[in-house]
Amino acid sequence: MQFDLFHTYTVDAHTLEVLAYTRRFYRADFTDKFPVSTRIAQRLRRPALLYIAALYHDIGKGRGGDHSELGAVDARDFCERHSINEHDTELIVWLVKNHLLMSSVAQRKDISDPEEIQRFAEFCGSEERLDYLYTLTVADINGTNPELWNAWRGSLLRQLYTETRRALDRGLSNPLGRNQVIEQTKREAAKLLEYRGFFGDDLEAIWELRGEDYFLRERAEDIAWHTEAIADHENIEAPLVLVRHPLDSPVANTTQIFVHAQDKPELLVRICIELELLHLSIHDARIYTGTDGATLNTFYVLNSDGSPIASDEANLDYIRSSIETGLASNKSRSSTRRTPRQLKSFVMPTETHIRQDLDRGWTILEVATPDRPGLLARLGALFIDHGVALQSAKIQTLGERVEDVFFVTDMQGRALTNNTTLEHLQTAIRETLDGEMKQQ
Repeated sequence: MQFDLFHTYTVDAHTLEVLAYTRRFYRADFTDKFPVSTRIAQRLRRPALLYIAALYHDIGKGRGGDHSELGAVDARDFCERHSINEHDTELIVWLVKNHLLMSSVAQRKDISDPEEIQRFAEFCGSEERLDYLYTLTVADINGTNPELWNAWRGSLLRQLYTETRRALDRGLSNPLGRNQVIEQTKREAAKLLEYRGFFGDDLEAIWELRGEDYFLRERAEDIAWHTEAIADHENIEAPLVLVRHPLDSPVANTTQIFVHAQDKPELLVRICIELELLHLSIHDARIYTGTDGATLNTFYVLNSDGSPIASDEANLDYIRSSIETGLASNKSRSSTRRTPRQLKSFVMPTETHIRQDLDRGWTILEVATPDRPGLLARLGALFIDHGVALQSAKIQTLGERVEDVFFVTDMQGRALTNNTTLEHLQTAIRETLDGEMKQQ
């Protein structure tokens, strides 16, 4: 049996739910809830292939070994027994074998990086495979636990699908390089700022303080928004906090919070605490440190229950002023929220994993642990203790647990390559987080 707060169904019931969601993509009354999935599903060459992949995607669970590989063997046997042609057989087998891939890439990789998109596009190889995989992924997530499907998760998959489709349209032999993306973003942002009195030389002087990742990951509209607000901010010693209306956010229904402040080791921890005190949950965090000693921090947040934040101007202004006041205060603040009893009953040990991305010059730390209030602030404090700088984070809440991905460096912006340092960091994370759960 497979049953916890994350998986609300047993494997057999889950499979039926996935099939049901697959069918819903062909119904007009589900177009509003799944606009992208319904549009893609209805142009699939043979919908039956999607149903077969859905039927077999988890059939290998509980048999030992990789359930995706085991299911692919069973799917191939089914196709051969029913005389399905070779092309369609290979598509079904590929879908079963890789049904977890798109969700993993969307939620664990830096999908703003064109090289990451190129790798995923090369793996898919065709628009047909991408279309089938997207629809199967959405059905699988909703069939696992409908509460997992929210605006944030949907936007990540949509972004990955859209960028991969563009890469396939360009041709796999004609990849888009990082420098091309950066220069294009700068041109678009500069054009927006011309109407606000900013011109080439002024912008170059400002933007040369930012690293390449900032222009690689942020939209031109956001860069223009940041640039103008920072230039108009009179008290450079005080933090600048901006809160964007959800309708203007690049991610539907999420609220975008931007903080510009002088870099201090405890800054991230303090921001996380302020957001926690406001009962906001962080779903994505992007931290950029400039050569002028200032940091630009972007957070995409929802309410702690995963619902959108009330978007009236009074509430958004309250969020902004609360964060500004908290960051300006010299008093130490901490969250008083306790871990819900329901989560305490599903105690599992914290797991950590390290991998290197030497091309980007950072270390990728994955942390899987039971969810609890104030988790990101605690991890931020541990990073400070071990001389680790957080450059970016992807926060994934899966029922009772979180699977977070942190892109980190040392304080000089270099990848963490010392094995002793990495082992000490991982040990401290596991012992601290597991110790907390035992005490609560």
